Amino acid sequence: MEPNIVFAFSLTIFAGLSTGIGSALAFFTKRTNKNFLSMSLGFSAGVMIYVSFVEIFQKARESLTVAHGDQLGYWLTVLSFFGGIIFILLIDMLVPSYGNPHEPRTIEDMDQQNPDPKLMRLGVFAAIAIAIHNFPEGIATFAAALTDPAVGISIAIAIAIHNIPEGIVVSVPIYYSTGSRAKAFWLSFLSGLSEPLGALIGYVLLRPFLSDTTFGILFAGVAGIMVFISLDELLPTAREYESGHNAVYGLIAGMAVMALSLLLF
Repeated sequence: MEPNIVFAFSLTIFAGLSTGIGSALAFFTKRTNKNFLSMSLGFSAGVMIYVSFVEIFQKARESLTVAHGDQLGYWLTVLSFFGGIIFILLIDMLVPSYGNPHEPRTIEDMDQQNPDPKLMRLGVFAAIAIAIHNFPEGIATFAAALTDPAVGISIAIAIAIHNIPEGIVVSVPIYYSTGSRAKAFWLSFLSGLSEPLGALIGYVLLRPFLSDTTFGILFAGVAGIMVFISLDELLPTAREYESGHNAVYGLIAGMAVMALSLLLF
């Protein structure tokens, strides 16, 4: 396997398995640092939004322009961008959000609930929903890293930050239902495996058809997916963790760091 493909898969695995970090935090820390989580999620959204519009969308347009000319190439880029949004929107609509798997939970919840077997269903559905949501994120991370390692690293870090509170979301109800920290940790950890799985399936399916057109459509779609995730999941969740402006401060910081990294690298 080529080194750049190994690198892209490695970043995807790192991003996906960070759900285990959130699960571990739920078990080994006493309090939820809500300000830190809010700023981190805002930071992640800032990175994704900035890199989507400034870098990924433009690279997609360049590829499609080379293949189809200025006007048609631009049209294809825009249509693919909104196609990515529609794709992730359909996943949101079709996957049952049992108990809302993106509803923020805190570490303190661990001590405020008695074990309840009915919550096992909630935890399992949350894990399944998050796993399916993570699938296109894996394709996004892999595609970005394969094309531009610097952009891939930034996206992987942003998605990893996004996945940390998801680990808490999965692990808390499973712990409620079973009283087992081990079961809660491993199910949360395994839900993140859908990201490298998404990258693998995407690579196998698209490899025979790689061209300027395929790359442009995929990259524009990835930009749409990440913008939707940022606006629909990251920023609302960040605001739920606090009542001030930490989410916006994190958003601006994420954009600034992403801009600086693109200028330097």
